[in-house]
Amino acid sequence: MTRRGLFIVSLLLVPQSLWITHALAQPELRSLPELETVLVTASRTERPVVELAAAWSRLDRDVVDFTQLQHSNQLMQRVAGAWISRNNGQESLISLRSPVLTGAGSCGAFITAEDSISLRAPGFCNVNQLFDANLVQAGAVEVLRGPDSGVYGSNAMYGVINVLTRRAAQTRNRVQLDLGSRDFYRSRLELGSTESGVAVNAQATTYGGYQDASGYDQQKFTGRWDGDIGEWRTTALVSASNLNQETAGYIQSFESYESDQARRENPNPEAYRDAWSTRSYLRGERSLSGNRQLSVTIYARDNNMTFLQHYLPWQATETTGHTSLGLQSALAGTTGELDWRGGVDIDATRGWLREFQEEPFSPNQPAGSHYDYEVDARVVSAWGQLSRKLGEGWRLNGALRLEHTDYDYDNRLSAGSACDPTASACRFYRPADRGDQFGNWSGNLGVVRTVGQHQLYGRVARGFRAPQTTELYRLQGGQLTADIDPESMTGVELGSRGRLGKDLSYALNGYWMSKRDVIFQDANRFNVSGAETAHRGIELEAEWQLTPVWSAGIAATWARHTYESSITLLGARTDIEGNTIDTAPKHFGSARLIGDFNPNGLPLVTELEVTWVDEYFLEPDNRHRYAGHQLLNWRNDYTVNDRLSLNLVVTNLTDEGYAERADFGFGSYRYFVGEPRSVLLGVAWSI
Repeated sequence: MTRRGLFIVSLLLVPQSLWITHALAQPELRSLPELETVLVTASRTERPVVELAAAWSRLDRDVVDFTQLQHSNQLMQRVAGAWISRNNGQESLISLRSPVLTGAGSCGAFITAEDSISLRAPGFCNVNQLFDANLVQAGAVEVLRGPDSGVYGSNAMYGVINVLTRRAAQTRNRVQLDLGSRDFYRSRLELGSTESGVAVNAQATTYGGYQDASGYDQQKFTGRWDGDIGEWRTTALVSASNLNQETAGYIQSFESYESDQARRENPNPEAYRDAWSTRSYLRGERSLSGNRQLSVTIYARDNNMTFLQHYLPWQATETTGHTSLGLQSALAGTTGELDWRGGVDIDATRGWLREFQEEPFSPNQPAGSHYDYEVDARVVSAWGQLSRKLGEGWRLNGALRLEHTDYDYDNRLSAGSACDPTASACRFYRPADRGDQFGNWSGNLGVVRTVGQHQLYGRVARGFRAPQTTELYRLQGGQLTADIDPESMTGVELGSRGRLGKDLSYALNGYWMSKRDVIFQDANRFNVSGAETAHRGIELEAEWQLTPVWSAGIAATWARHTYESSITLLGARTDIEGNTIDTAPKHFGSARLIGDFNPNGLPLVTELEVTWVDEYFLEPDNRHRYAGHQLLNWRNDYTVNDRLSLNLVVTNLTDEGYAERADFGFGSYRYFVGEPRSVLLGVAWSI
């Protein structure tokens, strides 16, 4: 079938990825109205979605289990507006109402969180940080799209991905073994006791890789306890992850991903990535007089990562990490028709970065230490949310957050050039010790109108991000000081969600967002700010119960992302004002047809899924393109008896040759190879 034909078939399926497998796995939930759904991410506590003037998605535990994901993109393609670009192994780049952003601070455009606590500290993000979360054993994944709700502050410009850990009531006592193509083996353990409130979820994975000298070993653990200590409802969590990956680099030359031989090649067999992380928190909630609720969370995070920069010709090794302590507090209450909530957040982090090159590449890229620095960061925020009924069916929402960021930078090498004094244009420059401070605000104002089984909403919101430490202190091209401002995003959104009859549910919205003071590298390799970009789009999620057995779902996005100021980026040939931002397809999404044969006495759920990515430009000049691709996936869940269940997943069913991500750099087309047809068989046994 042609690319256009697959896209048309996808649209004809009309439905909603968000609810579909959750409804199929538990048929009795099909009749529940959407109004009863609650969301944690918007305010850190469960809140009815009928009150939210925002675009949201929630993938419940049953959706997570049914997907049997091997990578985060296989789950997140069920969310409109989200495209997690899969690089090699467990690496990824996030697109959430945005292009796929790359570069030193690109990861700072999003919040990725675990139980509403950011996986990485503000100012110390990493583009791959989503691999820290135990997604395959998540209790749910919630996504807020658009600028910050007032709760999360810096980095929540395009949205928030919040991975909720499993409580004891969500954890089945079972073991599972998954066997897949190319030496994929995964073991999983789930233990939960509702009496003690303890839940343990652990997994270990090994994968041989598709390309030469690639593959990874990965382990993840989540331990959670929910119970009461006196008058406090308490949650304690410890989570950890470890990744040892042999990384396959880009393959080069135009459309080389269509060659079976080229797809197996690994131009960088020496590349690797080793990463580990630990996170913990203690959260207490209690009721106070006057119908008030107090919540206090103390948390800690620690992580370290070492990897070879295989995507650069000189291939230096980078080691980076940080250790944090933090506090989240909130006081909530109701006064008449007004619901209010506010608090103070504090995050204290010590981070470090070291870059070392074994062999000399040129006088401008010498061997030895390029960077070695530490940064002490303190972020203090005060925030508040208000929600008020305005009359029958009307509700007004508002939020405001004030945030102050303080960096104390300590250069542990000599300041200035990392090269011999005779080098004319050294690539690496190290600023002298310094301190930087940034203050900013975020907030939103929205209104929701409920009419029958529909909610109409409008929203104006503002988000921001402070510069990341790598943008300030990892300089190039002779730049001794980066005088850059925080980025800000202002957005307007209109949407509608609800039900049409008893068989069709939907969520439809349109948005326009403008980002100012965009940080970028100019033609001199200087980190500067002041650029502007614009982002417009339409998002659709829907579910249609066709018959008692068959249903269909869709998560589709149409978007346009453009440069809106006169600038010349590093590597660009001309002024790019008005150009489309690279790696920003105009449309992408997924659609699925599901058969649930439980009503006929056969304990089988089967799903045929099509995912698509439209063509996109590979660089700011808009001179080179990737043609896009479509993939078919097939998932099955068969319940043998009360204790035994089987899963069968076939991804890339038609064995399509494609690129997970494409770009144009150093004068060549470059592609992260998409994997060929893959089979995964899972066997789960209740204990």
